[in-house]
Amino acid sequence: MTTLEQRAREEGTPVIDGETATFVWRGRKPVSVAGDFLDWSGEPIPLKEVAPGLWTHTLTLPRDSYVEYAFLDAKGRRVRDPLNERLTSNGFGDFNHYFHMPESRPTPLALRQRGVPRGTVTRHLVETHEFCVGSQRAVHLYAPPTSEPCPLVVVFDGPDYLRRSKLPSIVDNLVAQGRIRPIALAMVANGGPARTVEYTCSEATVVFLLDKVLPLARCELNLLDETREPGVHGVLGSSLGGLISLYTGLRAPHVFGRVLSQSGAFSVWNRDFVVFDLARNASSRPLDVWMDCGHFEALVEGNERMLPVLRSSGHRAEYREYHGGHNYSAWRDNVWRGLEWLFGTGKQGRREE
Repeated sequence: MTTLEQRAREEGTPVIDGETATFVWRGRKPVSVAGDFLDWSGEPIPLKEVAPGLWTHTLTLPRDSYVEYAFLDAKGRRVRDPLNERLTSNGFGDFNHYFHMPESRPTPLALRQRGVPRGTVTRHLVETHEFCVGSQRAVHLYAPPTSEPCPLVVVFDGPDYLRRSKLPSIVDNLVAQGRIRPIALAMVANGGPARTVEYTCSEATVVFLLDKVLPLARCELNLLDETREPGVHGVLGSSLGGLISLYTGLRAPHVFGRVLSQSGAFSVWNRDFVVFDLARNASSRPLDVWMDCGHFEALVEGNERMLPVLRSSGHRAEYREYHGGHNYSAWRDNVWRGLEWLFGTGKQGRREE
């Protein structure tokens, strides 16, 4: 009979059976586990000794969950799980382990597909004037493989969406499959230590987009004219980037009429941001707003409250939860849904990717 430890060594950890995932640790001293299932807050869960030197803990999770986790020793220091070689950056200079439940898989849209025309990505530096920290800010521009003018999507935390979420490849594949119209991207770097200040409903950030990023994009890309098609462009971001995306749309709806917010941090630190007040007021031009958020995140509550506020003010809004947490892998695997909803051709039908 195969033991749990044998399965862990053969299959990797956690050991998955249907809706359960069992973490396994072999060592003299115990470890605890933290992860998306706790929203990375509160006390880590200690593994229990089930045999001399063998420690386990079992979670029950939805069958389509994607989960990141870390083992911690008694002093709270990260310890690598030797039975799980799957690692991904946590965005803070370290790595998380990850796993997929039986009905979860990474989106194939993030992979380069043979025969699919590829857009081009170029790096630029723009003067920040007094709108942002530092004298210059990096912007990566993506031009889709088309000669026709197209909408622009400004992407906050641009380098992360470029490298970690593979956004250009996702757009290439969606366009090639006829699921969205061609779109251009302006992937804007954040301000590092100043990111929180820049992204928490900063009017200076909106002006930076309008006065610096948009002119650069107009010069380098073949864009539709927002003065002839008001609200044709979009904004995209996650967490505080989702917050500033919605704020940008509400403050400049005639330019950025399409908002894609992933895990939008509309209510944190025990307070609602001003986007709730702005959303309650009828806009001169209603927005199209797609919001999604991971089921394990505390940010779900703010997103659930935002949806009826937007709809009651005349905005076209949609909200979706998925079984995941607050990380770029989850945002990568779900961003296509928002892109289809905002820029779809009507040909995409029902898909699960």
